Amino acid sequence: MTSWIDIGSLEDIPLRGARVVKTSLGCVAVFRASDDSVFALHDRCPHKGGPLSEGIVHGHKVTCPLHNWVFDLETGAATGTDEGEVATFATRIEAGRVLLDASVLEKQTAA
Repeated sequence: MTSWIDIGSLEDIPLRGARVVKTSLGCVAVFRASDDSVFALHDRCPHKGGPLSEGIVHGHKVTCPLHNWVFDLETGAATGTDEGEVATFATRIEAGRVLLDASVLEKQTAA
């Protein structure tokens, strides 16, 4: 079952930028692409732990600010020659509000 939480207005997230949502499992980076698509990833690069929320958003990808690893915002997978992935979280937009699927966070918290 999906459990959606309202994390703010779409306008609160800058175009080609991110905001951070703090959870009991760590931080989730919520990205807004230039086409107003919204994506959510675990805010920690698997390479050196860089904050992806501080990375450069280009298309539907983000580049880690520490070592330039590039991640697909839709799948969380590293692209190019980099190997690794980060967890993704479902998002949706309703009436200009960004909703985050918290059911995965709730399941992990209970385990």
